Amino acid sequence: MSDEPEADMSPSKRLRAKEDEAEAATGSPEEERGAVDVSVTMPMYNASTWLDEGLQAILHQDFLGTMELSVFDDASTDDSRKVVEGWRERLEARGISVDDVMLPQRVRLQYEASSLHPNTLIGCKVQRVPEGSTERYTRWINTVTQDQLLTQVYTSHGPTVVMPTWFCSRNWYLAVGPFDEGGKGVPEDLLFFYQSLRRGGGVARVDQSLLVYRYHEKATTHSVTEETIWKLRVDFLQERVLSQWESFTIWNAGKQGRKLYRSLSSTNQEKVKAFCDVDDNKIQKGFYTYEDSEQRPKPKIPVLHYKDAAAPFIVCVKLDMTEGVLEENLNSLLLKEGTDFYHFN
Repeated sequence: MSDEPEADMSPSKRLRAKEDEAEAATGSPEEERGAVDVSVTMPMYNASTWLDEGLQAILHQDFLGTMELSVFDDASTDDSRKVVEGWRERLEARGISVDDVMLPQRVRLQYEASSLHPNTLIGCKVQRVPEGSTERYTRWINTVTQDQLLTQVYTSHGPTVVMPTWFCSRNWYLAVGPFDEGGKGVPEDLLFFYQSLRRGGGVARVDQSLLVYRYHEKATTHSVTEETIWKLRVDFLQERVLSQWESFTIWNAGKQGRKLYRSLSSTNQEKVKAFCDVDDNKIQKGFYTYEDSEQRPKPKIPVLHYKDAAAPFIVCVKLDMTEGVLEENLNSLLLKEGTDFYHFN
């Protein structure tokens, strides 16, 4: 078991809120109290509406080790900092908080998991508030299997363990980090997640709901454009999967499948042997012509029924949107996810 400190992370920038004057007067926190078991970082931006509930969660943690709190204010213009200051005395001894609400056993269970898997991002199941918001996304968060935590990292859902649930060893965080400081519109969670995987890190989940995960329209995640995420996903797919394949089929001859094809490098476009689909209208056309290509003659890629197409596949059909038909079709071909196909939807 590792005795190194742990880091519990949530999204935003890193502007330390601790007072420099206090540190100078008392000496460094590490010198005064020694190493702590768990460090919790709490980024905030105009979060005063939710801070009291989040900070209250510390009083119910059943973790018996030592903890510290670091608050990072991303230039809030409301009274977020005043709210935090109002909690300083109550939290000073143990100091932990998040913008979302942790259930009492979260730190203990994720600390135990992280001790067993030191180079791993540890997530957990969540309870979404308001109930019913982002229903499909929440279901995916809570039902993706352990194997799929690694095979479904290319989907539009983003990291297979969502960032507000992350827990990892401090050493691993320092090895992977820092977070990208590019500002608004930068998907820092996805960038960090991909970098962790590049460095050989694992992904795991405590299969209990340990976090009340709040949805609100002003969340910073909404500042990231779909095209930014798309490009990062395509690049990572090409780096990790397509570079290892000699040829493949794109499952979906419609809009998303064609967009993926156009987004690929010329080398990987040449590896696409066919599109496949279940739509007779698309199949009867026989092929897709890449009209924007500078090649002459322009590339024409066959469009086949999925039963006539050859693995491996990149599947560009949305999960959980076909009432199980997509999954049945994949299962009928006796395909193994992560070997014969990957989801990119």
